[in-house]
Amino acid sequence: MSGALPQTNFWRGRKVLLTGHTGFKGSWAALWLRELGAEVTGFALPPEPDQTLFAAAGVGHAIRSVFGDLRDLKAVRQVVSDTRPDIVLHLAAQALVRRSLGDPIETFASNVMGTANLLEALRSADGLQGILVVTSDKVYLNEEKGTAFLEGDKLGGKDPYSASKAASEIVAYSYARSFFDKAGVRLATARGGNVIGGGDHSADRLVPDIVRAVRSGRTLELRHPEATRPWQHVLDCVNGYLVYTEALVDRADTPRSLNFGPDPAHPLPVAAVADAVFSALDRKADWIHKPVPGSIEMKALTVNSDAARQVLGWQDRLAGPPSLEWTAQWYAAEAAGQDMHAYTLDQISRFSSL
Repeated sequence: MSGALPQTNFWRGRKVLLTGHTGFKGSWAALWLRELGAEVTGFALPPEPDQTLFAAAGVGHAIRSVFGDLRDLKAVRQVVSDTRPDIVLHLAAQALVRRSLGDPIETFASNVMGTANLLEALRSADGLQGILVVTSDKVYLNEEKGTAFLEGDKLGGKDPYSASKAASEIVAYSYARSFFDKAGVRLATARGGNVIGGGDHSADRLVPDIVRAVRSGRTLELRHPEATRPWQHVLDCVNGYLVYTEALVDRADTPRSLNFGPDPAHPLPVAAVADAVFSALDRKADWIHKPVPGSIEMKALTVNSDAARQVLGWQDRLAGPPSLEWTAQWYAAEAAGQDMHAYTLDQISRFSSL
């Protein structure tokens, strides 16, 4: 299979500051970067009770792990000073839409001011080469027309999570133009789709909810079975982030924002994904529709990733059924008591060999 992959000769020995290493995507990114030979320092809040991948996959033993809060500028300055990074990957965020509706102030503080604090601290970093700020496919002004968003489309957000990520894009843009461009430091934003994969146990996410339902014997409740999302495996998404960072540092003509998602010509509704995941877990689909009165969650969302495919040579190697199969295999291995550090590394290795 073709498609760009991160290169060891780029990452080996490079000092990388990775925010959000205790989260789902951050844990996968931390282990992959370590396998590539990078000197990784993770900075994030301690893992929450549902963020078990960090412990299960032994992330804290694989990299230098620092617990701290991006809302604390002094703490951020300290980790930047101690790390002296060559590369910064900013993945830390309050990433749940429903949680943002329950506590919008926390979401704006973490996602907007956290990003601003990090970029402010990095202004004084010597030797810095590139910064990738990870936002979301939900940064776009979504009028539910069903069209795939392009990088130049208007930003917006009708829920606090989406709005906070759109605001983070503006913060990143302003810091790039005001400070980092002049210093020769490349800064870009990556807009990934809805990510699935082994180890995600977050609340109010489809695959973790299915796994919990299967393990407890309860019927799954779906809020919007008809909604469509750009589903992709975590390794496809993280692969995009890494090859994007390489291009950002090595090629001056690399775009400052890129989408990463599956082919928008084949949208998958929530119900279809749920049925497929139940099947991959060797279980009969068992779900009911339980609408949330007054919900403002968007019904249709898809992004156009042609630019990433053309500029980076990136593609989603686990598109469609394989993404669900690999996800189910990870949870099955976890349930069987396997060594999940070794299993997670094995999935990274197999992905790179596809």
